[in-house]
Amino acid sequence: MGECDGIEMLPSERGCVSIVSRIRDGSAASIAQRAPQVTWRDAPGASRELRRSVRALARLARYAWASTNKEAYMKQIVSALVLSLAFPALADSSLSGVPLPNTKADGYAPSSRLSTELRQNPVAQGATALENPQGIVGWYGYENDVPSPADPSVPQMVPAPGGSAEAQKTEPDKNTYLVLRGQKGADASYDYGTHFLFQGHESGAASSGGRQGYLTRINLDADAAHRVTLMATRDVQGNPIAAIDGSTWDPFAKRLLFTTENGGAPTYSATVTYPSQVEDVSGALGRGGYEGIQDDGYGNIWIVEDVGGAGKLDAAGKSTTARRPNSFLYRYVPSKPGDLLNGRLQVLQVINGDHPVSFESQAALFAPDQVALRTYGRRFQTSWVTIHDTAVDGITPFDANALAKAHQGTPFKRPENGVFRPGVQFREFYFDETGDTNATSPENGDPATGANGAGGWTSLFKLVQSDAAADQGWISLFYTGNEGVAGLDNIQFLTRDALLVVEDAGDMLHTQRKALDSGYLFDVRAEYASGAQPIRFLAEGRDPSATLDSGSGGFGKNDGDNEITGIHVSDGDPTVHGILGAKIPQFGRDGWRWFWTQQHGDNVTWEVSFDRSCEGRD
Repeated sequence: MGECDGIEMLPSERGCVSIVSRIRDGSAASIAQRAPQVTWRDAPGASRELRRSVRALARLARYAWASTNKEAYMKQIVSALVLSLAFPALADSSLSGVPLPNTKADGYAPSSRLSTELRQNPVAQGATALENPQGIVGWYGYENDVPSPADPSVPQMVPAPGGSAEAQKTEPDKNTYLVLRGQKGADASYDYGTHFLFQGHESGAASSGGRQGYLTRINLDADAAHRVTLMATRDVQGNPIAAIDGSTWDPFAKRLLFTTENGGAPTYSATVTYPSQVEDVSGALGRGGYEGIQDDGYGNIWIVEDVGGAGKLDAAGKSTTARRPNSFLYRYVPSKPGDLLNGRLQVLQVINGDHPVSFESQAALFAPDQVALRTYGRRFQTSWVTIHDTAVDGITPFDANALAKAHQGTPFKRPENGVFRPGVQFREFYFDETGDTNATSPENGDPATGANGAGGWTSLFKLVQSDAAADQGWISLFYTGNEGVAGLDNIQFLTRDALLVVEDAGDMLHTQRKALDSGYLFDVRAEYASGAQPIRFLAEGRDPSATLDSGSGGFGKNDGDNEITGIHVSDGDPTVHGILGAKIPQFGRDGWRWFWTQQHGDNVTWEVSFDRSCEGRD
């Protein structure tokens, strides 16, 4: 059966698919040769998006034909085009695809490329000075642990000629957008406006207590001098804040929540007022390699953990690059909505037949439970299992990962982030697992399709419950990755059906596949088991600073290639009605805004917008 069989389409759409069908078979050479002959005139009555897609085929084919992996890219391009024709509302935002990722090569610093309909502008960058510096913490993305030899009051952001040292880069991470009134800052006489973007910082200069983290607020309405406010470097007990990863807004508690991706560090709540009051809430929420964090409509808090497992052993007992599933999906159920000190922490347990899929049952290479859970067409019952209850176990911070294993929770291969589908009353939750981020992992599967793998490239899962508070549900594989779509990390809905998912493949896989990270758009109504692939909306570049770090081991402390993080689409509503998933996003209208951060290197936080000049074009 063809990829479009059984799909109801308009005559013009069937015409476009017929055109593609005539060129999609055969070798890459034949496709490249025939593609330029296709025009929109072969599909009279086609929509603007369909005409653009068909007309773009020749251009995409020429790009792909010039690439080093032309066969695989041609298949991906045609598959993506067929999908866009078969599902004309694939992106309710009407995004066209970026044909190829940016190449990774020594010394090469390409710029990022977005879908034609999108534009982006920086709202802050690493070199942006904080309005209220404290000690070495004085810039959005830098600490002054290595002062400039010419002026010790400023950091050495890049190595001096012939030097081998540079300042610590702080890696601003997940973004949370809120519209708030009456906010203050370091300048008591200044009007900071009403639109704010909060984030924690994932790295910092080494200290006796570990790397120093801190919280910042980008004041989107402010001038340059007041653009970024340092909100906190210490908690209410005076302890340095640990390095931060995930963030969200809990409207029930009226607190920001921050995760640390560190089983030995706190989970935090923080006020949005200046200066922020930061508290350790891990006596109730626990400690783990927490990254993604998200409220549901009942006030429960869903937490996604990212802890890499040990390498699996092959038949000869030798270690491999396939990593053991070691991270869990949690749900915190407060005693009442907004209570961050009293409640129950639960772990998701997946049942395969008569037993749970556990840490032990996925220990071997291609363990049957692990393969089954990552097989298209299979569906498994799930249960939430309580692993800690403050009413019984007290409020001492605890190791959630250890308790999840002891209670037979189901671990995944680094499931970093998750989000509720909008408009379905929190009944559908999508989350990804990053996978092994290594092209040599024996559990990867086919490089072009991901077939016959076990989650090595990456996976996307769909969890369905009767409502968010239910204790049972069903889980299934939504998408399995391949070499071209690997290491998925941040995830966010752009519309009810359009799901944005971005890569964090890492320097090693970038080098192995000779390609940097990309951002993809999935349609949750599509059937990816048939071989369809998502649309690339972003081919991330690599700024010169990250290029230097990549080529020099980060000078002993900084990361290398840029990473896509903090992708966030919100209208900033701070009430319970503004929880992500409660409303259907209207990007570009009604106050809905889209942000992301190009982490590492220059650490630029971007705002994405529609290019209005594209409206009305064919």
